[in-house]
Amino acid sequence: MDTLASARTPLHPLHDRLGAKFVAFAGYDMPVHYPSGVLAEHLHTRTSASLFDVSHMGQVRLRGPGAIPALERLVPGDIAGLLVGQMRYTQFTNEQGGILDDLMVTRGKDHLDLVVNAGTKRSDLEHLRDRLPGNIDIDYLEDRALLAVQGPAAMSVIARQLPVLANMAFMTAAEAKLYGIACSVTRSGYTGEDGYEISVRSASAIELAEALLTEPEIRPAGLGARDSLRLEAGLCLYGHDIDITTTPVEAGLLWSIGKRRRIDGGFPGADIIKRQIAEGSPRRRVGILPEGRAPAREHTEIREDGKTIGIVTSGGYGPSLGRPIAMGYVATGSAFAGAPLDLIVRETPRPARVVPLPFIPTRYFRV
Repeated sequence: MDTLASARTPLHPLHDRLGAKFVAFAGYDMPVHYPSGVLAEHLHTRTSASLFDVSHMGQVRLRGPGAIPALERLVPGDIAGLLVGQMRYTQFTNEQGGILDDLMVTRGKDHLDLVVNAGTKRSDLEHLRDRLPGNIDIDYLEDRALLAVQGPAAMSVIARQLPVLANMAFMTAAEAKLYGIACSVTRSGYTGEDGYEISVRSASAIELAEALLTEPEIRPAGLGARDSLRLEAGLCLYGHDIDITTTPVEAGLLWSIGKRRRIDGGFPGADIIKRQIAEGSPRRRVGILPEGRAPAREHTEIREDGKTIGIVTSGGYGPSLGRPIAMGYVATGSAFAGAPLDLIVRETPRPARVVPLPFIPTRYFRV
């Protein structure tokens, strides 16, 4: 388990050669951007395709009889409804309905694969070991790297190597060989664009990344662009937009809770979440469009008629829109499109309004 304490991903030497600027993130030395800069990397992802290193994320495999119902007792997602090769977004919840982490779950032929957040993977592993039956094998895949190819050109690049992957449905998985390298491929997109996530043995990660970067459409991109892209797409970042103080209902993640689970419950915090589904929650996550050029950063106070009604959880410049954007939580009574707000930036109220999420249309692949 020593790899969990490692400060570098398997791709670190490649990032260094590419001239990356590094920042500390979730215990890792991660590239925030390359010489081209965050703005160029963001816009290139929207128009072509970028390669992101997301190897800091935790990859976990569950195997054993009853793994599916056992995991369902920890998450509100419909895991039993997954067919082999399908993937689902869900959350670990606590007894108060708060979110311990959000994760992706993929069903294999005889196992479940989980991808969890970097900053919570130690606690997630402890959570699983404490709550799953002893007959469920919990394997932290410490010898795996994870790459993401994101953008409208992602499909054409990957299909050049294996044409069948062009027809992969959104939120599905497949075993494949890319550039002669065995890997596991899923199709989703934390940028709001079409894209693929590629799990590969750490020893082959640099070879695979270098092969992808020979493709004319692909350039490297770092955490800076990843953050501005996901903000434009209205997607949550754990520890910022969601945490143990927020429920899936408050966070606007009700879509991730299947109908059966909404009725039957059977997961931590189910009574609270079901009550919020039926009666509403006291606050909601919303999109916020500040007026002017001053961005509203995380922790910015949100007021209405001089009264504090919420806080910004993510904010910055939206390169695709050419203006500041933000997300945050406001009292439910103010969570409607067009609601006027004041953002307290440098102790000065600045006008803003609530807008629907996402800020730009997502372009996930649909069959």
